[in-house]
Amino acid sequence: MPTVDDILEHIGEFCFFQRQTFFLLALLSASFAPVYVGIVFLGFTPDHRCLSPGVAELSRRCGWSLAEELNFTVPDPGPEGEAFPRQCRSYQVDWNQSALGCVDPLASLASNRSHLPLGPCLHGWMYDTPGSSIVTEFNLVCANSWMLDLFQSAVNVGFFIGSVGIGYIADSRFGRKLCLLVTILINATSGVLMAISPTYTWMLIFRLIQGLVSKASWLIGYILITEFVGLSYRRTVGIFYQVAFTVGLLVLAGVAYALPHWRWLQFTVTLPNFCFLLYYWCIPESPRWLISQNKNAKAMTVIKYIARKNGKSLPASLQSLRPDEEIGGKMNPSFLDLVRTPQIRKHTLILMYNWFTGSVLYQGLIMHVGLAGSNIYLDFFYSALVEFPAAFLIILTIDRVGRRYPWAASNVVAGAACLASVFIPDGRMGITMAYQMVCLVNAELYPTFIRNLGVLVCSSMCDIGGVITPFLVYRLTDVWQEFPLLVFAVVGLIAGGLVLLLPETKGKTLPETIDEVENMQRPRKNKEKMIYLQVKKQDIPLS
Repeated sequence: MPTVDDILEHIGEFCFFQRQTFFLLALLSASFAPVYVGIVFLGFTPDHRCLSPGVAELSRRCGWSLAEELNFTVPDPGPEGEAFPRQCRSYQVDWNQSALGCVDPLASLASNRSHLPLGPCLHGWMYDTPGSSIVTEFNLVCANSWMLDLFQSAVNVGFFIGSVGIGYIADSRFGRKLCLLVTILINATSGVLMAISPTYTWMLIFRLIQGLVSKASWLIGYILITEFVGLSYRRTVGIFYQVAFTVGLLVLAGVAYALPHWRWLQFTVTLPNFCFLLYYWCIPESPRWLISQNKNAKAMTVIKYIARKNGKSLPASLQSLRPDEEIGGKMNPSFLDLVRTPQIRKHTLILMYNWFTGSVLYQGLIMHVGLAGSNIYLDFFYSALVEFPAAFLIILTIDRVGRRYPWAASNVVAGAACLASVFIPDGRMGITMAYQMVCLVNAELYPTFIRNLGVLVCSSMCDIGGVITPFLVYRLTDVWQEFPLLVFAVVGLIAGGLVLLLPETKGKTLPETIDEVENMQRPRKNKEKMIYLQVKKQDIPLS
C-alpha cells in the first residue's frame, strides 16, 4: 500500500494547494503572537505615584513644574534605590491646609521628611503614560501587583489544559479541521469579550478561555501543514510557520505603538480571528488522520481534491487504498501510547524537558535582560528581529548535518549565553533556534494517530515553564543577581545533551505506526554490513 508521501510525490509535494494552505495557516500562526506575549503591552506598568487630594491644587497655586511637584510631595526612594516607597506610599498630610508654603512645604511639619508618617495610597494612583493598560485601569500595582502575575499565569494554565485536552480530542474523535475551527471561534469570541470586560474578574476569565484554545489552535495548524506537504518540504514549512509567528511579533509592536489603549489594542488584534472561520471552505481534513481512523474513502476524496487543485492527475495504481476490512479497526490514541513503548517513552520525556527548557530560557532571558529598556516598543521590536537569523541558520544546517546536532548546539549556546550575558546581551537567537527545532522534530517522532496528541502534550510543558519562570527570575534574583542565569545555563546544557539521545529524522518519512517509531535507529556500521563488504572484496578478481 502506498504511503501518503508516495502519493504526494505524484500529485505535488508543495504546489498550489499546499502553498495556499500554508499562507492561510501562516496568518493563523501570526495571530497567536498577541495572546502569547500580549501581556507586554496589555499589562505594561508605567511609572506611578500615589494620588493625593490637594496636591494638584497646591501645585497649580505655587506654579510648580512636574519635577518640583514630585520633589516636594512624593517620598524619596527607599534603600538601594528601591521604588516601592515612592510608588506605593504617600505622606499622611492634609495638603489642603493653608499653612503649607510653596518652597519645601513639608519643612513646616518636620525638619526631616523621613520622620513624617507614610501610609498606603488610599485615593488611587497617578500614572505617567498617555495611554492605558490593564494595570492602570484596574490599579494592579503595589499590594495588587500579584493580580498581574495571576493574569499571565491564567493564560499559561489555559495553554496547558487546552493543549492536552484538545490534542486528545483532535486525534481520537473529531480530527484536525473541526477542532481548528471550534478553537478559532472560541478564541475570537473570548478575545472580544475580554476587551469589553467591566471588571478584572471577567477579564481574567476570558483570558483563561483564550489560553484554553489559542495555543491548541496554533499547534493544530502546525500539524496540518506538516501533514499536507511532502517529505522534502516538511521541515521548510515547519520553520516558516514559526517565522510567521515572529512576523506577528513585529506587527504587534507596531499596532501597540499606534493604539496605546489596551481595550482598542485587544479589539484590533482579536477581530481578524473571525476571518479564519472561512477556512471551513478552504482547508480539508488531513488525509493522514483519516487513514489512521480507517476512513480511507474520505482520505482518497481529499487526495483527489489536492491533485485537482495542483493540476495533477492521480495514477490509477495509487487510487485504491487498503480496504477497510484489512485493518483491524481504527487506531484510537491514548495518553498511555506516549509512554507505553521504550522508544516513544524516551522521545516523550526528552521532548517534554526540551519544551520546558525552551519556555524557561526564552521568557526568562526577556525578563532578566529586557526590563532595563527605556522604549518598550523599540525594545520589543528589536528583540523580535533577533529571531529571524535563527530560522535561516536552521534552514542552512538542517539538511546538511541533520536535526540533532543543530538542536543540541542551540541549547548549549543559549545556556552559555546566560553565563556570558555580560558579553552577549541576549541569548534569544540560540533559544529561538531550540524552540523552532523542538516543534519541528516533535512532529517527526510520533506516528500519525498520536502525532497531534504527542505535540500538544509535550508542548504543554512550556506552559508549566511559563508559570514558574517569573518566580525563578524574581525570587532567585533576591538571593543573587546572577543566580537565574546560572540556573538557565544548567538547564540549557542538560537539554543539549539529552537531544543527542534522540534519533536523526533527516530524510525520513513521517512514521505512520508505533512499530515504525520503535524501529527508528541511528545509522551504525553493524557487523552484517562489515561482513558483506569483506565478502565483496574477496570476490574481486585479481588482475
